[in-house]
Amino acid sequence: MFSPYYAWARRRGGGEPTNFCAVNAVLYGAGGKRWAMTERGAAALQRDATTLSIGPSSLHWDGATLTIELDEICVPIPRRLRGTIRLRPSALHERAYILDPAHLGGGEQHRWQPIAPRARVEVALDLPDGGWQGDGYFDSNSGDIPLERSFASWQWSRANLGEGAMVLYEPVARDGQTHCLALRFDGAGGVMAFTPPDIAALPRTRWRVPRSTRAEAATHVRQTLEDTPFYARSVLSTHLLGSELTAMHESLSLRRFSNGLVQAMLPFRMPRRAR
Repeated sequence: MFSPYYAWARRRGGGEPTNFCAVNAVLYGAGGKRWAMTERGAAALQRDATTLSIGPSSLHWDGATLTIELDEICVPIPRRLRGTIRLRPSALHERAYILDPAHLGGGEQHRWQPIAPRARVEVALDLPDGGWQGDGYFDSNSGDIPLERSFASWQWSRANLGEGAMVLYEPVARDGQTHCLALRFDGAGGVMAFTPPDIAALPRTRWRVPRSTRAEAATHVRQTLEDTPFYARSVLSTHLLGSELTAMHESLSLRRFSNGLVQAMLPFRMPRRAR
């Protein structure tokens, strides 16, 4: 959804979505960061009810485990990122949530589904050699129109909570109205909405991307993993639902994303191949 090639095609009156697909894989570790996000055309896409293949990488669901086979070239320094990721959900959540509800002036054209609010993840890498095991998460966004037509920005965060997890998702519409989803998931897939606490401001990134969250007490950024002109991914120490939590957090500025200069910079992080 952040493809500059797709954005350029739409401006020319075209843009078949299946012709702009990619597997995005990012590895953080002591050896540095590896980033892969090569876009490919429709000829590289194969899919059915259980499998999605894009170029040399694929995702397969067998009813209990999502297996991701990665075989990508990183940018801007060409290095291989190859291995297997297995994600085993604690429970599946089947409901999709509207991000732009009609009562706030939205068109109900954007949806988000937290498919596995909490999951066990196993990573086994061949290149670079290594692995990891821990808790993870799996979700899906879908929409009928481009995000930047509806939203100016959003703030999102997720944290483990007991045997379940909690998610905050707060889109800001282009007219400034906000819609905060505050959800607590249990280990069996049940969900309960809770009243989000007040907004807690966070320091802007080096690219001056605004960051904020909702919290009951002092919150700070432990680490900024991604710092780009329109997007930031961070690790927070925060307080929610009476607990001190470590949360994964993202801030997205769609006004920045729509900027022509930012669009011109994106191909350096997102090269394109026909297959």
